[in-house]
Amino acid sequence: MSIRVGHHPSHLTRFHGLPVRFFDGTGETGEGSGPGPELPAPASVAWRLTTEGEVPFEERWRRFLDRVRTGEVVALVIGAWWEEWDEHGIGPVLDLLTAEAHRFPELRAVFLADVESEEAEISWIKQGDVSQVLRAWPGLRELGLRGCEDLVIEPLRHEALRTLRVESGGLAPEPVRALAACDLPALRHLELWLGTSWYGGDCTADDVHALLAALGDAPELRHLGLRNSDIQDEIAAAVAAAAVVAGLESLDLSMGTLSDEGGTALLSGQPLTHLGSLDLGHHFMSDEMVHRVREALGPHVPDLGLAPARRSRHRPEGRYVAVGE
Repeated sequence: MSIRVGHHPSHLTRFHGLPVRFFDGTGETGEGSGPGPELPAPASVAWRLTTEGEVPFEERWRRFLDRVRTGEVVALVIGAWWEEWDEHGIGPVLDLLTAEAHRFPELRAVFLADVESEEAEISWIKQGDVSQVLRAWPGLRELGLRGCEDLVIEPLRHEALRTLRVESGGLAPEPVRALAACDLPALRHLELWLGTSWYGGDCTADDVHALLAALGDAPELRHLGLRNSDIQDEIAAAVAAAAVVAGLESLDLSMGTLSDEGGTALLSGQPLTHLGSLDLGHHFMSDEMVHRVREALGPHVPDLGLAPARRSRHRPEGRYVAVGE
């Protein structure tokens, strides 16, 4: 979904299968609700809206409503909504979007906070109650977001959501517990960056167990990513015993602090040979453990990611998540 230098989040170039198009709103010549000649067809791109170019977000949003046939828009990408510093979080932006939900009957995908580290570190991004987006668009199929300070996800049922992605340097337990209480029968792709306790990632193994148990009631789930965590060994042990894994096509436990303990748990648990992809990249396993994993799974899993994390010269035994601050 996003292009990265290393593991650092960068601006999306494609979203929901569409190229991302920044809506400038200053050079187009269209009037009223019709597009000007410089604008692509509304459903052919994922529209990115941001304060870039010193145009306040609300003003750009109003121009967008005036100049694009919103009834045909399929995907929206929300970038930085602040001009100098974000004091209030994304709540006011969500209010703007959902107030116009009736003008976006074909909207199927939303990404919130497509922000690079030069604009704000991932741990500084203030989210809000993203449940209102799901309520406003019962036909939404994909929801992605970056950053999780003040993130609220309320337990709900959503019939259409297929993909949910949360990129974070530290995901608090409450949203994870709320997800475990949600009913998402169409969910096929779930990816959570749980992060580190240094930046609020205080989820415990019990939280992970509860989520995995709840996902057993998501019959369509084919991809699961529980990534970027400083309890990656405990996650691996929980995954090794979770019934939901039997129905997966791909599993991603990368970007975290996985060590020999987690690798042993994966090899000692349920079979993983049915997977088409297993990503354990940015790990801290020993060469011997990597050899064992490759010997056991390499002949069966076509896409096996085993790239190690870079070791610090100053703390060669230290482990760290790929994305924290």
